[in-house]
Amino acid sequence: MFYEIRRYQTQPGRRAEWVRYMEEVVIPFQESKGMSVTASFIDEDDPDGYVWIRGFEDEAQRKERYAAVYESDRWQNEISPVVQELLIPEKIVVTRVVPTPASAIR
Repeated sequence: MFYEIRRYQTQPGRRAEWVRYMEEVVIPFQESKGMSVTASFIDEDDPDGYVWIRGFEDEAQRKERYAAVYESDRWQNEISPVVQELLIPEKIVVTRVVPTPASAIR
């Protein structure tokens, strides 16, 4: 099992709009394609910062879920354009992590 910790910067002043879009559209859509979303956070110290976590059993599952989400017509034609408008894409940081034996998230 491993996780992606995904850190995003929204366009200035648009974080609330981003959080609504994530919670109403992006997360439900990704979960409908089998993606496991573990958590979603706003950054208390950065008014435009957002972090979320997704989990995968293994690399094969990650590739399968990525394809199901990012190669879909709905993602490419409807969701991705909004994501590109609300985020600063060049500031996306994805960190892949593996839980330690005592981690509460497994």
